[in-house]
Amino acid sequence: MTQNFKTLIAAAILLMLSLQTAQADEYNDAKKTFINAGESATYFSNSYGYALFPTIGKGGMGIGGAHGKGRVYAGGAHVGDTKMSQLSIGWQLGGQAYSQVIFFEDKRAFDDFTSGNFEFGAQATAVAITASAGAQASTGGGTQTSIAGGKDDASTASLGYRKGMAVFTVAKGGLMYEAAIAGQKYSYTPK
Repeated sequence: MTQNFKTLIAAAILLMLSLQTAQADEYNDAKKTFINAGESATYFSNSYGYALFPTIGKGGMGIGGAHGKGRVYAGGAHVGDTKMSQLSIGWQLGGQAYSQVIFFEDKRAFDDFTSGNFEFGAQATAVAITASAGAQASTGGGTQTSIAGGKDDASTASLGYRKGMAVFTVAKGGLMYEAAIAGQKYSYTPK
């Protein structure tokens, strides 16, 4: 082996290790944000498991979409990976990025989510942890509101589980005006 080839291999290994560390930090940072956000913190220790998405990108102009990759945890252990996709049609303009966590109340809810392709319908929504007020309709009927000061000093209103799941989001940036019908679809791949 030539010295240049050995150097190239060593650089590639270091790059892969640094990318893995950066990805791990991305998940740790997202989890810390939700832990520091008031009520959502208690769900980490009181739920069967959760799906964590450090960044979901969303954008649209008439027709829109969103996509993000995440990890699924049960009992605190990383047990698989998930992807979220969303297509929306309606009045919308702009783009935004946000983090999302879905808590599973029990094994049944976890199994529903990890069964292959899971979908939240039009009635599903999350408690938004942002610098502005938000209102949501839930899968179990009714509405919830939340008001917070931003990512680093966010707080949440109590949501409780709806059909075995509780969803929280934190806005990371961007601006989007929207009055659209959308459903989120999730795929799951065991580790």
